[in-house]
Amino acid sequence: MKEKQMSDAFITSAFLALSGGLQDAYTYNTRNKVFANAQTGNIVLMSQNIMEGNISKGLTYLLPILAFIAGVYVAEQIQGRFQHSQRLHWRQYIVVLEILTLAIVGFIPGTHNNIANMLVSFSCALQVQSFRKVNGNMYASTMCIGNMKSATAALSAYHRTKNHMFLSQSTHYFGVILIFALGAGLGGVLSKQFGYSIIWISCMILIIPLILMHERKE
Repeated sequence: MKEKQMSDAFITSAFLALSGGLQDAYTYNTRNKVFANAQTGNIVLMSQNIMEGNISKGLTYLLPILAFIAGVYVAEQIQGRFQHSQRLHWRQYIVVLEILTLAIVGFIPGTHNNIANMLVSFSCALQVQSFRKVNGNMYASTMCIGNMKSATAALSAYHRTKNHMFLSQSTHYFGVILIFALGAGLGGVLSKQFGYSIIWISCMILIIPLILMHERKE
């Protein structure tokens, strides 16, 4: 029987989504209303500000976009280099890098929000590029629109075919969305009360999937 990795398990995806939601709420509420994950929103706001002549404000949204691109590139490079590593799974290297990156963000003052936003976007890109499946189905742990589409399509397929496999897929997708929302709510409330260091909660959450990935299940 083919071995199934813990990086593909729902429990791992749940903690990644919880962390992803918190990160997005964190940057929006504490770092000048910039999205860490939703680069579509950043592109919209960047374009609008540039066309209105607010070039410096437009660059505020451009920088996390570029950092996100860099994160995807670095994640792919790490996969290529450490894919056959016997010491650690290559995704564990990704999570360690993500934790270290977010830990630094908590020390960055509000005078350097652009740097903080770039690092969080870089971290999100590492995660979304490296963790792309839950129980064999494509998903995203740091954004919702693709998961929402897949959840609804699977639910529709279940109603047409009565195949419980589709119902299971839909449940997993909606579960990830709910957990992301919980992380976003937690991040939004706590970041308004306690400020920049709240991102360290995301680091602590990510330690759990790092540990889980030491396990394997059939």
